[in-house]
Amino acid sequence: MAKSKSKSLTRVEQALARAGVPAHILEMDGETRTAEQAAQKAGCALDQIAKSIIFQGEKSGAIYLFITAGANRVDSARAAQLTGEPLMRADGKTVRDVTGFAIGGVAPIGHLSPIVAFYDPRLSDFDTVWAAAGTPRHIFEIAPAILREISAAKEAEFVC
Repeated sequence: MAKSKSKSLTRVEQALARAGVPAHILEMDGETRTAEQAAQKAGCALDQIAKSIIFQGEKSGAIYLFITAGANRVDSARAAQLTGEPLMRADGKTVRDVTGFAIGGVAPIGHLSPIVAFYDPRLSDFDTVWAAAGTPRHIFEIAPAILREISAAKEAEFVC
């Protein structure tokens, strides 16, 4: 009996299809929970991995997505300036409730709820980047400008 496809992966495929973007999704042998693992499996530069980092507003509880190049880290002070409030890392339950994805497989698209997103300009230095496709075993390839557009992310400086 064939294993059924994950609902998370299906949501990413559907989001790509709605945007008119051909899906080039790779299933990895082993997990790609870290940017380093994903880059190694995809055979690309570490900064070609578009990480989806979720923060939560300390005052509002709002969820924010920061799409950043693989080697970069989100600077919490700069990120807080963008959102207008102090931020904390969202816990796993909150991430799953809002995005529908587990940490380690959070895609930049296909979320269960709309999310405010910011985009690291470093990703635009490449012809293509790779992002989580909803599971720790799947990544998809996409042009950075298209990723920014379909994730509705605002380009901003928020890395350290």
